[in-house]
Amino acid sequence: MKIKKPDYGLLWRVIFLFITLLAFAFAVLQKQYYPGMVLLPVIYYQVAALYRLYRKMQDEVEQFVEAIHYRDFSRHFNANQGPEDIRTLRDGFNEINSTFKDVTKEKETQYQYLQKVLELVDTGILSYELSSGDIIWMNESLKKILEVPYLKTIHSLAKRDQGLYDQVAGLAPGERIISTIHQEKKSLKVVISATAFQTENIQFKLIAFQNVNEALEETESKAWKELLSVMTHEIMNSVAPITSLASTMQNRLKQFVRETHDDPSGIAEDLNLGIETIKKRSEGLLKFTETYRNLNKITKTNLSKVFISELFENLHRLMKPTFTQKNIKTSIILKEPLLSHELDVDLIEQVLINLILNAIEAVKNRPDPKIVLSAYTDHEKRLVIKLADNGPGIPEEILDKIFVPFFSTKKNGSGIGLSLCKQIMRVHKGSITVQSKENVGTAFYLQF
Repeated sequence: MKIKKPDYGLLWRVIFLFITLLAFAFAVLQKQYYPGMVLLPVIYYQVAALYRLYRKMQDEVEQFVEAIHYRDFSRHFNANQGPEDIRTLRDGFNEINSTFKDVTKEKETQYQYLQKVLELVDTGILSYELSSGDIIWMNESLKKILEVPYLKTIHSLAKRDQGLYDQVAGLAPGERIISTIHQEKKSLKVVISATAFQTENIQFKLIAFQNVNEALEETESKAWKELLSVMTHEIMNSVAPITSLASTMQNRLKQFVRETHDDPSGIAEDLNLGIETIKKRSEGLLKFTETYRNLNKITKTNLSKVFISELFENLHRLMKPTFTQKNIKTSIILKEPLLSHELDVDLIEQVLINLILNAIEAVKNRPDPKIVLSAYTDHEKRLVIKLADNGPGIPEEILDKIFVPFFSTKKNGSGIGLSLCKQIMRVHKGSITVQSKENVGTAFYLQF
């Protein structure tokens, strides 16, 4: 508080009262009662004025303390009215309030800035009180990851995902683990890390959830591509000579039989049968390898604007004879008739045909086989195509493996179909996920 000059008002009041009391005491000692009686009202007036000033200053201080207590820094004290001493005090209060207001505004600005920064980051952040479990703050990214609008306490997480809650609660400060979060339509791999801090003897825990699902899928895809490239190269280099040699041996054997006209024991026929088997298996292995090489060939798309209604009509027209033959009920749900998207129609048709053929295979033994094809935009305005069936479902223990190359649940399956679908969706910068419940059905989601 800045004061331009000292204020001697209160000092002069005290000095004047002291002089008046001395004069009154002198008059009494000199037994001059008349002057003493005259001084009594003056003394009373001075004491009353000092008391009123004291009460007024006390009221001002109480109002100031109340304003500070309730953080009402907008309170203004009128420094243009009242005694000079009160004006000086009010000036001081106004300057203190102004300073507090500036500090509060600066802190509020920093808090808002920090909040906006934390809302923009993709990492989910959660802060809660360690003793009570009350959640102090969670950002929008975490709400999207967990698919919850709000969590009151950290213990509420147990109702949604007990496994995730146990991992978060047991995570020590400084530790980092990889966990899986099960969303409504897919699962996410996240790195969870924790730290702790303390303010005013209250301990808090800060948890960060970093979505690494896309990074892991990208790394996995590159690893499979490299593996497939090496395997197909080595297999084709090894099998091609076998096929060629088998054909040569078969031709030489036939020529030998024709020239000698003698095979009483049937050895030549047995040899020919064995060589034919080797040749067929070699050609089959070459064809199988060539098929897997296609996974690496899909690297770019020929995008164009496609109306989803037209895409569905073409698919239904193509697959209708099969549906009719196998007595499968089909439904197409499209609430937005003009829904469209930039995509490679040939590749996406290949994905959907593969999924439909899998669905047909899944529902073949059901009493009331049904396949539903639908499309919509999700809450983030992204196109989602859904294909659902009422088949027996996929066991949970193999649900994460169905997109892995070479893996197949079919007896004669090659494990190429869903791997190819995943690769096609990846070049569309999208994803394919699956939800399945045994004895209920399976649903595949193409999210662009």
